[in-house]
Amino acid sequence: MLPLIGPYGASKWALEALAETLAIETGRFGVKVSIVQPGAVSSGGAERAKVFLDENGPYAPLYAALGALRGEAVTPQDVAVTVAQTIERPDPPLRVPVGPPAELALRARKQAPEDRPFLLTDINW
Repeated sequence: MLPLIGPYGASKWALEALAETLAIETGRFGVKVSIVQPGAVSSGGAERAKVFLDENGPYAPLYAALGALRGEAVTPQDVAVTVAQTIERPDPPLRVPVGPPAELALRARKQAPEDRPFLLTDINW
């Protein structure tokens, strides 16, 4: 999870939970569910978002680091190609990362400590 965009992240986690539930409920009927998980997408949305931070405020260091934490953005076309490829697979995986930052984030989630929140930079690769 990235700092300062908690509500956005919460909406994505909710969709992930819904997809996992759908996979459980429909699996017995042969329905396959996949969650395509890109990292940052170069759609322009982040650049258009309003920011209400004072440059000397306590959250300024987190905001300054946000770009580096997000990693290299993938394009909307990269996401579309991954969706199309996933649909064409006869036995697609549940989670399908799009781009190296997403792959890193999924690996980090598996290695994250259970006793405290973490940032990707906390994981020793």
